[in-house]
Amino acid sequence: MNVIVIGAGNSGLATAAHLSKEGHQVVLWNRSRETINDIVHDRRIRLHGAIEGEYEVAFVTDDLNQALRFFDPEVILVTTPANSHREIAELLAKNLAKADILVVLNPGRTFGALDFYNVFRMHNRSVSPQVAETQTIIYTCRKTEPDAVHVISLKERIPISTLNPKENEDIIKMLPACLQPYFVPAESMIQTSLGNVGMIFHCAPLLLNTGWTEYTRGRYKYYYQGITQSIGRLLERIDAERVEVSRHLGYEVETAIDWLRRTYKAEGESIYECIQGIEAYKAIDAPPSLQHRYILEDVPFGLVPLEAVGKALRLDMQYTSVIIDLANALMEQDFRETGRNLRTLLRPEGISAFRPFLMQ
Repeated sequence: MNVIVIGAGNSGLATAAHLSKEGHQVVLWNRSRETINDIVHDRRIRLHGAIEGEYEVAFVTDDLNQALRFFDPEVILVTTPANSHREIAELLAKNLAKADILVVLNPGRTFGALDFYNVFRMHNRSVSPQVAETQTIIYTCRKTEPDAVHVISLKERIPISTLNPKENEDIIKMLPACLQPYFVPAESMIQTSLGNVGMIFHCAPLLLNTGWTEYTRGRYKYYYQGITQSIGRLLERIDAERVEVSRHLGYEVETAIDWLRRTYKAEGESIYECIQGIEAYKAIDAPPSLQHRYILEDVPFGLVPLEAVGKALRLDMQYTSVIIDLANALMEQDFRETGRNLRTLLRPEGISAFRPFLMQ
């Protein structure tokens, strides 16, 4: 299968190398040339951990036109943080002439497929690709070198959805064969979007450990040491708001605790207890600063749309709101204005099936 992987970060490199290992033709595109300088010429990516070996991709470029012209792609896998989804949607809209192509956001975060489709259609009304989002990325991984990734583990039973849930089973069959076993069809985009547990685990712990993060430049174990019992209890309150929003939209999502149990076979009655028993989390360092996707992605493209939809449903979102307020104060930004808010989500394109939930 011909696949374009968008983004050369942790998961982008892992995805590109894994697909190459399994015999697929892969083009890796990254908007910053500096990030891919070490692999542009030899096109080799080294994996260690759960997947071992050195694998060569077909082509590496920072030119999206070149990537799209290299071969006729069947699938485009977007692995970048959600704060670049709008830019990528616009770039693809201006360069993509093929309608029968699947674009998958890995992951979409909160309402990513909807936002991506809206922006794409604003810039290209003649092509309408299928846009899907996953609830999380397959790989728990970290780059160890510009051309190397430590794959700590691979997740299982990851929900995936398009804007039309009737397509979800067929969407999985359109993915590269080696990826298909890791996904399950969601009942709705609501489940993939509000099943986004990244916004639960990423935002509050980093913000509440600001002093430790800045003083040590992230020299502590983010999950294992950064999520204490008190922080864990706060995460459970934020998570309860997320689950309640989904329930009011007509769909059940698993709690963060249940997600930890399913994904990592964790044991425990609380988030704190589960995290303390997850070996993979003991290897993950904290970000070196607040200028990190845990804030810049997961607040505006995770918590902000969660809060917006919850408030539109007249639900109490106090714990979600306090974390957004703290992020705004520490980062001196207005994430409610720049993130996925109701103004952007309720654009005409693709929203007709979703609007009634928010207007009831």
